[in-house]
Amino acid sequence: MLLKRMKRQGCGLKVFEIFRIALRGLLTNKLRSLLTMLGVIIGVGSVITLVSIGEGVRASVSEQIQGLGSNIILVTPGKGTVGINSSSMGGALSRLTYDDALAVERKAGTVSSVAPVIESSATVEYREDRKFTLITGTTESYNVVRNAPVAAGGFITRGDIRSMRAVAVVGDTVRKNLFPGANPLGKTIKINNKNYKVIGVMERKGPTLTIDNDDRVFIPITVAEQIFDTKQVNMMFVRSINPESVSDAVSDTKRIISGRHGKRDFTVSEQEDILDTFQGIMGTLTGMLGGIAGVSLVVGGIGIMNIMLVTVTERTREIGIRKAVGAKRREILAQFLLESVFISALGGIIGIGAGFAGARALVNIIPKLPTVVSPWSVVVAFLFALLVGLFFGIYPARKAAGLNPIEALRYE
Repeated sequence: MLLKRMKRQGCGLKVFEIFRIALRGLLTNKLRSLLTMLGVIIGVGSVITLVSIGEGVRASVSEQIQGLGSNIILVTPGKGTVGINSSSMGGALSRLTYDDALAVERKAGTVSSVAPVIESSATVEYREDRKFTLITGTTESYNVVRNAPVAAGGFITRGDIRSMRAVAVVGDTVRKNLFPGANPLGKTIKINNKNYKVIGVMERKGPTLTIDNDDRVFIPITVAEQIFDTKQVNMMFVRSINPESVSDAVSDTKRIISGRHGKRDFTVSEQEDILDTFQGIMGTLTGMLGGIAGVSLVVGGIGIMNIMLVTVTERTREIGIRKAVGAKRREILAQFLLESVFISALGGIIGIGAGFAGARALVNIIPKLPTVVSPWSVVVAFLFALLVGLFFGIYPARKAAGLNPIEALRYE
C-alpha cells in the first residue's frame, strides 16, 4: 500500500505527506514515543517549576522591601557591599550603638526618625507555656520606620526607654502560641526569667519565605542592652524626611557616624541599592536553577537521538523503497527531523502542564514558599525543548537520508 502511494506521487513526497508519515511513525509505537518524550517532559516541567520558585522568592522579598517606603536607609556594622559586611561575615564586632542613632536623629536635618535594633533569641514564658522566639530591642520609632503598626494596645514609648520599663509588645504568632483565644494585654510574660508586662500586639505582617515576621517580641532598647549585656546594635533603620532627601540623608548619616567613630566602619545602603543587589542575586540564582533543570532536557535529547537511531535501523527497508520510487534525500531528512521535533514539541507541551502542576503542588506542600510561573520561563523552556529535539534529531535523520537505496532494500 505504501509502495503504491509512493508510485502515484512519482517524484518525491509533498510537504503534507512528509508530516503525515512522520506522525504515523510516532503513532506506530505509542509507548516508545511516550517513554522517549519523558525526558523532555521532566526537563520542561523542572525548568518551569524551579524558575517559578526563584521568581516567587524575588517577587515576595522585593514586595517586602518596597513596602518599607522609598525613603528608608539601612545602616549596618562593618564596611562592605549592600547586605554583606565584615561583621555579618564573622569579622570585626559591631561598633554601632544606640547613641549613634540618637546623634543621627538629633543632628541630621534630613532625617525624620531612626530605629536602632538589638536582636537575639530567647525563651518567652506565660504560665506553663513556653516559646523560643526573637527578641527585638528597639525604640518608639520602629513601628513608623518599618511600617509595622500595632493591632491592639500601644507600642514602646520614649518614656519606657528612658525609665527602662519591663514592657513588651508581642507579634501575632507569639500571641497565638502563648495566649490562644485570650487577650494578652496587661498579662505578664517572662523573658530570661524576668517579668514583662504586655502592652501591645503587633498587626500581622505575614512570612517572608520561611521567616515568620510575626514570631518576635519587642522590648525597649535600653532593656535589651541590659539583658543581652551589649551596647552594640545589629542595625539601624533611618527614615529621611521625604523620598527626595534620601541622598542627603545618606550623606548626613555617614558624616555624623564617621565623626563619632573616627573612621568608616559601617555601611549605609539605600532601599534602591538593597533592592538592586537582591534582584541581581536572585536573578543569578534563578538562572542557575533553570540551568540545572535544563540538564535534564539535554539528557532527554540524548534519549530522543538513541530512539531515532533505533527507528532508522528498524525502517531501513522502508527508506530504501521510498528512495527507489523517487523520494529525495531532503525529504527523508525532513521526515525523521519532524519525528524528532514532534516528540520534543509534544513532550514540551505536556511538560508545561507538569511545570504548572509542580509549582502549585509546592505551594500546597510548603505554604510559605511563594512561586510565580513567569511567561518567559514557559516560552524559553518550550523553545529549548524544540531546539533539543532538532539538534539531537539531526544525526539520525542524516543517517537515514544517507542510506544507499540498494543496500537498504537488501536489509533484513
